[in-house]
Amino acid sequence: MPRTQSISRDTGITLVEVLVTLVILAIGLLGLVALHGRVQVLQAEAYQRAQALMLLKDMSARLSNNRNSADAYVTGAEEPLGGDEACPAADATRASVDLREWCLALQGASEREGATSVGAMLGGRGCVERPVPGQYLITVAWQGLAPTTAPPEDVACAADPAIYGGEGTVCEGDLCRRVVTTVVIIPDLT
Repeated sequence: MPRTQSISRDTGITLVEVLVTLVILAIGLLGLVALHGRVQVLQAEAYQRAQALMLLKDMSARLSNNRNSADAYVTGAEEPLGGDEACPAADATRASVDLREWCLALQGASEREGATSVGAMLGGRGCVERPVPGQYLITVAWQGLAPTTAPPEDVACAADPAIYGGEGTVCEGDLCRRVVTTVVIIPDLT
């Protein structure tokens, strides 16, 4: 008789075991939800970087194709194109048309949702600089979704702290400004 009682005690599941299992399962599910949220942010960041690279390549091709008027493309780092600023007017020159089209593309004019342009990165801005004769530094900057590391200090395009997060935000110290750059070299063949 005592043998039968010990067997029946060991075969049942207690309420404590069920509660421990539920706690472990809940912690695992919360970890999956957090992972899913992080994946969404990283996916959006990758999409924005891809758009920025396309716009960078676009301006690089425009500048290379109009190499005789390359100096007309220089905007400087202090006055980037795009963002909330009005795009420059296009006159009869190819360079002014290219700069206007690039500015509109940086603002997302290629895709609209109602009256809002949504076809580009968040806060997309672009600069064309001429650090030395014959070299043109093209930069595309945009607002990242989460703070990482600040871009190098020598990449000055849209480096104003008020543009991409300021003091007292998670983006303080330029941690949310993302940039991609390329150099176009146009040799002087004369």
